[in-house]
Amino acid sequence: MRTTLELPDPLFARLKARAASERLTLKQLLRSYVEQGLDSPPQAAAPARSAAALPRLQGPLPIGEAQLSNAGLFELIES
Repeated sequence: MRTTLELPDPLFARLKARAASERLTLKQLLRSYVEQGLDSPPQAAAPARSAAALPRLQGPLPIGEAQLSNAGLFELIES
């Protein structure tokens, strides 16, 4: 079966150079890459992240409300 692929020029240049260095045709190299991709096990999806999994502090904050501004936080970091 024939198909058409649209590849960015830099990617095509890398592919062509790899095929030449391995003494393969582009067709052979692409077939090999597709087979490798299909034969490998699928990657597990990254677990969904949720704010519910973050630790929570109870009670009053040990810093004042004025220190929660960007300038106040910067001062805390610098001290």
